Amino acid sequence: MLLRGERLGEISEDVLEFISSREADRWIFEADLLVDRAHVVMLKEQGLISPEEGTRIIAALDRISESELGEGEDVHEAIEADLISRIGEVGGRMHTGRSRNDEVATCIRIVLRDMMLSLMVELNSLTKTLLDLAEDHTETIVPGFTHLQHAQPTTLAHHLLAHADALFRDGERLGDSYPRVNKSPLGAAAFASTGFEIDRDRTAELLGFEGLVENSMDAVSTRDFVLEVLADLSILMIDLSRMAEELILWSTSEFGYIELNDLFASTSSIMPQKKNPDTAELVRGKTGSIVGNLMAALTICKALPLSYNRDLQEVTPHLWQSLSLTRGAVRIMNGCISSARFETDRLEAGAGVGFSTATELADSLVRVTKTPFRTAHQIVGALAASGETPSMEDLDSAAEKIAGIRPSDMGFSTGMLKDALDPKKNVALRDRPGGPAPAETARMLGERARRVAENERLVAEMRGRVDGALEGLRGME
Repeated sequence: MLLRGERLGEISEDVLEFISSREADRWIFEADLLVDRAHVVMLKEQGLISPEEGTRIIAALDRISESELGEGEDVHEAIEADLISRIGEVGGRMHTGRSRNDEVATCIRIVLRDMMLSLMVELNSLTKTLLDLAEDHTETIVPGFTHLQHAQPTTLAHHLLAHADALFRDGERLGDSYPRVNKSPLGAAAFASTGFEIDRDRTAELLGFEGLVENSMDAVSTRDFVLEVLADLSILMIDLSRMAEELILWSTSEFGYIELNDLFASTSSIMPQKKNPDTAELVRGKTGSIVGNLMAALTICKALPLSYNRDLQEVTPHLWQSLSLTRGAVRIMNGCISSARFETDRLEAGAGVGFSTATELADSLVRVTKTPFRTAHQIVGALAASGETPSMEDLDSAAEKIAGIRPSDMGFSTGMLKDALDPKKNVALRDRPGGPAPAETARMLGERARRVAENERLVAEMRGRVDGALEGLRGME
């Protein structure tokens, strides 16, 4: 094997299989070729290899196919061995002034930033789906829950905006992580830099990076950028899992608030009447896998001494799996939600269930009669205990027993009681910033729509900078 040479000799199949990263390296094959090309261009520009040697190496790199690669403990060795087999010992000049350590760290960052940009686009699309749906339901009254018990009425738009706002934060976290990912470790070599007159800034520019991971020891040994993104993905998946759980609950016969499109459901092998929300359940389940990947990566990286250690090879498979699963989950949730049918009549009918207007009745007593809120809370709590919709007589009786007052004698009318018990009027009153009142949700929707458009612009700019740099690199000989 190329890297064992005269130092170590042959290797057993068991050891080779144990140390090999070839299965995970399929993710970084194209990135490796880009890194090779950028490094060779820089070596040629710096006079470290001749123009003719550089041209021959780049031409040979263009002919390398992943499917035709020979053996090697990793993709980097396999590519270099293939290159040497094609053009002879001149191919060995490609590795001048670098190590596998800085090479693999660079490849990981190239693939990661690409997948992050794609995920940000997909996440923005899901957020837009929620906002579009919310725009149609600013006046659709629905039950709101705490502890999964009927709590207060709200609107479907308000509910959907809550999920959208969580996704905005998920996107912001990814956007905050991106500049730390998009730094080049190339040129750090094994960990102590190199005595060759390389130009690290030039390879960073060629590969579309925005600066260097400067300290050469840090550049090859850190995987904090992987841990950061895995944490971002875990939080995002937890937010998706909450959405998935509501789709599952709301589609049950007991709730009956939503029906998923057949494309996102399955049936039973024995019970022909079943329509199971399998896709939402798998989003919920895959969340555990992604959180597990974060925990595994944190544990692998814990207490590793500087600089590079082979343990780090075990981190990247967790990253690739988490990215793949998260992107799939975002797309599935987008399809589930955009194609679902909300049973608005049933939602509105459930908005007042469980005396969910009790809070507004207590608030109304405070506003009209100047009763302290805690006293009003006790009065309305006594009415709630009866389980019946209260009349004015019931209210007077409870208030007199608890506080020695009769609201009807203090300006509180039957009409006020009726309004306080009306879910739609409850919602209309709650027009403070972030509240469910239709006018306020319409304002929030307008502001969020502008944020979606701005996010689209920013991601397109980031993608454009990377693609522009790589397109220029691919055109070099």
